[in-house]
Amino acid sequence: MTAASRTLIMTGATRGIGLEAARDILGRGPDTHLVVLGRGSSAAEVLPSLREISPHVSTVGIDLSSRASVAAAGAQLEDLLDSGELPPLRGLVFNAGVHLSNALQTTVDGYERTFAVNVMSTHQLLRQLHPHVQAPARIVVTVSDAHFGDVRHTGGTMPAPRWAIPEISRPGAFDRSGNVRAGRRAYVTSKLGGIHLVHEWARRLPDGIDIVSYNPSLVVGTGLARETGGAFPFLMSRVIPLLALTPLVDTPVPAGRTLANAILGVTPAATGAYIHRKAATASSTESYDSDRERALWNWLEQDLRTTT
Repeated sequence: MTAASRTLIMTGATRGIGLEAARDILGRGPDTHLVVLGRGSSAAEVLPSLREISPHVSTVGIDLSSRASVAAAGAQLEDLLDSGELPPLRGLVFNAGVHLSNALQTTVDGYERTFAVNVMSTHQLLRQLHPHVQAPARIVVTVSDAHFGDVRHTGGTMPAPRWAIPEISRPGAFDRSGNVRAGRRAYVTSKLGGIHLVHEWARRLPDGIDIVSYNPSLVVGTGLARETGGAFPFLMSRVIPLLALTPLVDTPVPAGRTLANAILGVTPAATGAYIHRKAATASSTESYDSDRERALWNWLEQDLRTTT
């Protein structure tokens, strides 16, 4: 087996499209050492099957809803990279995310859980690890076309995002925050936040280190709907799969392959770009707002200084 010459660190690689992307990448790249970031039990469960493809796989435990856990995982990764136990870091993938049944769930640090996991943990890990990334490299943040918040992209199942920093980082920021619709609004708003984050990081990363957002579109069988509440789990498990033979809906294996293509740079895209499945395209008009993006960055930076 070829010795690994590059490290790829990935969240959300224990199920759904992330797991399929991990399998695809290991099959294509024997030079890649994949580090799976995840909760201990879920990461341990997938490790044997991934090591059947390549021996160059390891795991680091992390709870993306905990600032302390993210910092500890980041420190462990820094030590492994600095010591040479891991080869040079050439890629980061932020594929993990949550979609909850309300906007009231609170993390141990007091933040609304959707925003903490889907936006804040991404910035915190990037802030800690970006000095270790060596060009050429690509960083990928999985987002969603639900951030458009319109009938064309969501079929009317999702409300429009409502952006307000720092209010949306706190539980109860949306109208009737205990309702399912508020949970959906928190989700689409967090995905808009992911695109804002990509745009701002693209302005700050050095040449040769690209960051892009990736939208898999609607994929069945990922497990994302398990905490959404309302009729959404039923729709995702019983109704939407009937559309899997159409271009409207994907399944994990082909969606994982397109994510792998985005990660490996097979899909061409400039830094800051939004990749919709197989090609770079425009995200929503609302997602292009440099003032909003700078304000998000500044708040995240200030918050990191005061809480870690």
